[in-house]
Amino acid sequence: EIGSGTGQHAVFFAAALPHLVWQTSDCAHYLPGIRAWMDDAALPNLPPTRVLDVTGGWPDERFDAVFSANTAHIMSEAQVEAMFEGIGRVLVDGGCFALYGPFNIGGRYTSESNAHFDSMLRSRDPAMGIRDLDLLIRMARDNGMELIADHPMPVNNRTLVWQRIP
Repeated sequence: EIGSGTGQHAVFFAAALPHLVWQTSDCAHYLPGIRAWMDDAALPNLPPTRVLDVTGGWPDERFDAVFSANTAHIMSEAQVEAMFEGIGRVLVDGGCFALYGPFNIGGRYTSESNAHFDSMLRSRDPAMGIRDLDLLIRMARDNGMELIADHPMPVNNRTLVWQRIP
């Protein structure tokens, strides 16, 4: 998982999917919160969390799948591109990358609430913002992945799933 934040998602998914090893990662300042959630849950499929800055320091190992939730809109476009590049390097052939969050489609907001959310994000940091699906598809393609699923989710969010092309 890229951008594990508080660790809450990791604990939920690791408990619900005990057959998977759920590897958390985030920038260093989030690790204490992630560790607190993980220590409280004490799940055997949650190894120690890792520091990961998407712009560098990717692990040498390969992963069957990568998940990230609510990250692309709080990263700069360059960071999102770096995330796709890193995932392209660590994802095994045939492996999947699932990205959850709000996305624009065809350069347009999918709801008025997403337009307001984007405006709020950009007022906090002009580099933040809801990313367009076409941009993400291009970034994925440039890094050996193709979009295989687009799942509408509650509150005008989506889960996008890419697969690493062998």
